[in-house]
Amino acid sequence: MIKIGILGLGRIAGHHVKAILKNKKIKIVAACDLNFIKRDSFSKKHRVKCYSHYDLMLRAHPEIDIVAIMSPSGMHFEHALKILNKFQKHLIIEKPTTLRTSNLKKIFKTAEKLKRKIYPVYQNRNNKCVIKLKEEINRGKLGKIKIANLTLRWCRPQRYYNLAEWRGTFSHDGGAATQQGIHYLDLLRYLAGDLKNVLCKMKTYGAQIEVEDTAIGIFDLNSGGVGSFEITTSARPRDFEATISLIGSKGVAKIGGLASNKLLEFSPEPKLCKKFSEKISDAYGLGHYKIYNDVYLDFTNKKSYPLKKEDCIKTIQLLNSLYISSEKNKRVAINSCNDSVKLGRRNLKISKIYK
Repeated sequence: MIKIGILGLGRIAGHHVKAILKNKKIKIVAACDLNFIKRDSFSKKHRVKCYSHYDLMLRAHPEIDIVAIMSPSGMHFEHALKILNKFQKHLIIEKPTTLRTSNLKKIFKTAEKLKRKIYPVYQNRNNKCVIKLKEEINRGKLGKIKIANLTLRWCRPQRYYNLAEWRGTFSHDGGAATQQGIHYLDLLRYLAGDLKNVLCKMKTYGAQIEVEDTAIGIFDLNSGGVGSFEITTSARPRDFEATISLIGSKGVAKIGGLASNKLLEFSPEPKLCKKFSEKISDAYGLGHYKIYNDVYLDFTNKKSYPLKKEDCIKTIQLLNSLYISSEKNKRVAINSCNDSVKLGRRNLKISKIYK
């Protein structure tokens, strides 16, 4: 039985909890959150002890094997590093794993030194249509990818950013590319292959925040293909689509729906579209169930966790390259990018709240 401690009881925690409860080989031992109401509600509902700080939780429950980090994005690095060094726990880390590339590399290096595991979360890789499309691409059904496109049109009004002080900040949140687009930037890499360079323009249209709610850009693929992306949370009045289309030398594929949960087009074999599309109730999808099964299999040395260190780092490096391109107002080579000047910059006032 794997014993889990939860750090952070925000909205995303509910999806993790559902996945854990479905897996009889994993158990929630304790949880922590700064908010008393969240702690009290969670404790009564799930009959586990809750604490105001992860330090208290881990001191009281040394039996915890893995800590699932779901704190504000800008705190992932600090929380992960402290839990690794002080308590030597394995970690599940929600997206974005960290805001800065250098910080992510440091976490992995520390974990390797301590012989601990890091499990990044990008649950949309587990969508039925994504799994099938990846299989078909690997089999050569689309041929060489010539053109790739990402379109994310979601809605995040001002009230969303007003929910907490960290939201809408460069230090602890990031904008549409970091919080919403990261899933689909990861899928773009996963399906089309690594990007060679990117030219990105960022704007803010729909809310009074310091970060972007719109990122538009073009890129070259390492394979020789080209592509474009449109990532925005300024669409009104609701979320519309998360679509990735690929044009290969042998055919065309398109996944879409609210969260890339539908296979909309697969020209080599159109009948696959209905079979490999699924209904979801919200943009989080159903991928967390497989993530926790993958964690169990890796933790018990039965099967390696599918998202490797290098793969995770490349996604965060791609994310930072968008900001760096926008900051420098020029096309940048992704392999030469590390950290954005703005994304993940220090803000001690906010960090002090969530330490």
